[in-house]
Amino acid sequence: MKIVIADDHHVVRKGLRFFFATQDDIEVVGEAATGVEALRVIEETKPDRVL
Repeated sequence: MKIVIADDHHVVRKGLRFFFATQDDIEVVGEAATGVEALRVIEETKPDRVL
C-alpha cells in the first residue's frame, strides 16, 4: 500500500515514516507539512491512503 503522510509537525512525520519503514506492505511515497502541499503530493503520487 502506498501512503502519504501529512502533518505540520516534522517530528510526527519523521516518526510515522520510521514506523512505516518497518512494515513490508507499506511504502511512504510522500510527505506534506501543509494542506496545499498535501494536495500537490497526493496528485503527484496517487497514494492508496493519506494520513
